[in-house]
Amino acid sequence: MGAMMGAMVEMPDCGIYRTTQAIGEEVPTGHLVFFHNHGDPGPGVYLPSGWAANRAVWDDTGHTIPSDEWVETLEPLLDEGFYRVVETFTCCDQRCRVYETDLFVQLGYDAEARALLFVPEWTDAGLALPELGLAVEEDRLALLAPLRVAEDDDEPVSNAIH
Repeated sequence: MGAMMGAMVEMPDCGIYRTTQAIGEEVPTGHLVFFHNHGDPGPGVYLPSGWAANRAVWDDTGHTIPSDEWVETLEPLLDEGFYRVVETFTCCDQRCRVYETDLFVQLGYDAEARALLFVPEWTDAGLALPELGLAVEEDRLALLAPLRVAEDDDEPVSNAIH
């Protein structure tokens, strides 16, 4: 049987995503990944190996996607980074935390790609990033506006707000 000619799948931008289909046992469903739309031997995903300053640090070894069509199963996520609250909201229906308009927050994710908000605070030593964030329902993320933050040029900018 000859090869079927199908429409070529356009690769999404490099960035962070949630998997909705596994890649074998190595990359589970419902997991935070960084997708690279290029590479050798081809496009692939990287799992977090840890976190630094509430941002994922990506594993050095990626996993090549099983097919071009598989990439269409990735669910895009907002970039990790700093945001401003544009309209007051609560974290969830239980109203555990209120985020007031114009509050400065940091968005991060856990390994299962759940959104976490961290609220930086002024201290005697300067601006401090808390180590613990509070889970927030994803529909609330539409009430955040990204902020531009200068970054050290020596560091990779794989998951930064541009």
